Amino acid sequence: MLMREDEATRQDIRPLRIALVNLMPDKIRTEAQIARLVGATPLQIELTLVSMASHTPKTAPPTHMLSFYEPWEAVKDTKFDGMIVTGAPIEQMPFEDVRYWPELTALFEWSRSHVHSLLSICWGAQAALYHFHGVPKHDLAAKAFGVFRHRNLDRSSPYLRGFSDDFSIPVSRWTEVRRADLPAGADLGVLMESPETGLCLLAESKARRLYMFNHIEYDSTSLGEEYGRDKAKGVAISMPKNYFPNDDDTREPENRWRSHAHLFFGNWINEMYQSTPYDANEIGR
Repeated sequence: MLMREDEATRQDIRPLRIALVNLMPDKIRTEAQIARLVGATPLQIELTLVSMASHTPKTAPPTHMLSFYEPWEAVKDTKFDGMIVTGAPIEQMPFEDVRYWPELTALFEWSRSHVHSLLSICWGAQAALYHFHGVPKHDLAAKAFGVFRHRNLDRSSPYLRGFSDDFSIPVSRWTEVRRADLPAGADLGVLMESPETGLCLLAESKARRLYMFNHIEYDSTSLGEEYGRDKAKGVAISMPKNYFPNDDDTREPENRWRSHAHLFFGNWINEMYQSTPYDANEIGR
């Protein structure tokens, strides 16, 4: 949803500033997925694309990065209402071995004073939880891959407003975070969980951080394209579960999570809008 400037200036609100730290290899695809979700509410959103200066993407066109992305160092003086940190296909590496880990941890620390609400996704969520609370990730015997049923564990949460008790979310990861490792007294509430793939969403209420370990933002064909790419590379990968009708990978997959993806992002943005200071300079104080 796009709004013309003359329409925007008639509204007596300021746009919400959201930074997208895009660590996924297919930058343009991920930008579109996130923009489609954050742009679906009536609120004005200014989306800033942020890159890691210590990492040069191998698959993104350099002209695209130069045209649309700002290095984190270039936006350090800006206050953001929200920030999204995506996943990255580096789950099986120790966090400290990731080339841009020092820069990412500095960004997480910076977010304490410059970001009102932090939403991290998949590996980004594991990285944030490890940084803020020391919670480790664990390798899985096989990739958790497919569309899995999840349970709504807190119907009173503003982030799950309107959610069904039972819903499906795409999962694509080689590692997991375990409930038993969550530190007591850390203000980490479990909002979503799957009996098959474990933790999905944690909320840290006082710090306004959300940790989403699965890919609720994926579009309909994302899992199928990952499956085809891994097969082409010779990676030992099973067909994504509960994804292709009758497990026939020649058929078009059915999207059973789109409505909940819009609902989740809409709830996050609404909660951010209700609580962020009108004067953006007050964010973090």
